[in-house]
Amino acid sequence: INRKPSNPYPLCCDVSTGGQEAGHMKIERFADVVPKTAKNFRQFCTGNFGRVPWLKYAGSTFPRIIKDFMIQGGDFVNGDGTGVTSCFALYSPGAICRHSSRPAFTADSGPSTNGCQVFITCSNCDWLDGKQVVFGNIIGRLVVRKIENVPTGPNSKPKLPVVTSQCREMRYRTKLLRPSLALGDALE
Repeated sequence: INRKPSNPYPLCCDVSTGGQEAGHMKIERFADVVPKTAKNFRQFCTGNFGRVPWLKYAGSTFPRIIKDFMIQGGDFVNGDGTGVTSCFALYSPGAICRHSSRPAFTADSGPSTNGCQVFITCSNCDWLDGKQVVFGNIIGRLVVRKIENVPTGPNSKPKLPVVTSQCREMRYRTKLLRPSLALGDALE
C-alpha cells in the first residue's frame, strides 16, 4: 500500500522461533482509514486493556504458517487459531485497503468479525482485496521471512514454537523508512 503513515508511533513486536530471537517486526497502522481496527490491534500490542492483564499479544504463538501466503497469529485466547476477543463490541470496520506485495496485517473478513487474530501476508494477495481488512503494513520483511520458513506439519502448524515475546509502541517520532529496491528483495 503506497500511502503516508497515519500515525507517527509504529508498533514493534519481538518474535522468537524455536526459542531463538528472530527479530523485531515494525508495524505501521492505518489509524486514519480503519481507526477501530487499528486501535484494537494497538491495545492488544501494548496490553493497555484495563484490568484484564492477559488480553495482550506478548506470549502468544503463531499457530499456522503457510509459506508464500500468510502467517496467522494473535490468538492469545486459545492459542490455536480459534480464539476471538475484541476491545470493542462487534463492528464493521468500514474501508478496506488493498493487499499489496508488502507484508500486510489483515483481519476482519467482513462485518462484525473483528477480533484479536491477525494474518500477515507473505506475498501479493490481491485476490483478498474486498474480502479482508488491511489495517497495517510491516516495515521490512526479514522477520516475516524467518517465520514463514519455519518447518510446518499437518494443518500448517509450525514444528517449532513461534512466539511473540514482547510488543510495544515505539514512543518517539520516527520517519518510517521504505525499504530500498537495490537490496534484491524490495521487502527487506
